[in-house]
Amino acid sequence: MSTVDTAGSHAPRRVVTGHTPEGVSVVVFDGPVPVSRHLPEDGVHFHEIWNTEGAPARITAVEADEPTERTLAVPPPTRGTKIRINEFAPGFLDERGLQSPVHRTASVDYGIVVEGEITLVLDDSEVTLKAGDVVVQRGTDHAWANRGDVVAKVVFVLVDGEFDEALAATLPGGLDGLMHGGPRD
Repeated sequence: MSTVDTAGSHAPRRVVTGHTPEGVSVVVFDGPVPVSRHLPEDGVHFHEIWNTEGAPARITAVEADEPTERTLAVPPPTRGTKIRINEFAPGFLDERGLQSPVHRTASVDYGIVVEGEITLVLDDSEVTLKAGDVVVQRGTDHAWANRGDVVAKVVFVLVDGEFDEALAATLPGGLDGLMHGGPRD
């Protein structure tokens, strides 16, 4: 796979370590991430780095399957984690000034801005995050918007979560509106 996809995004390098059957620490993968997806209508690239299923995460000598080669889904697997890099190109805002659909997931998401700036849009406010800023997004209805003139690159680490029953009862529509699939499902 090329490190540059057809839309010009550079797939990040991923180094994955593991063990031989004898327990020796080794590098099992060193190269571009095997899964990068482009949503041209949104101006967003998803670079899937890794994910785990269940907790605690199972550590084996050698991974049997590539954990990122699955359908693009925003939330992590049940009791699992996901790390991805999203690149938000400028100039892809809809009539509401948003680049992503408004969505909510049952997860705690750590977003680390590494390049550019991105605006987090919540029900009652907006926060613009710049390179070096970190957001802890805790199951809130939200959307993203790159209102600048350069690509905003954000590393997201997603951890499966569960809503407190009292909080879920206060949410408009309860938990019926949770995103379970990809960004446009």
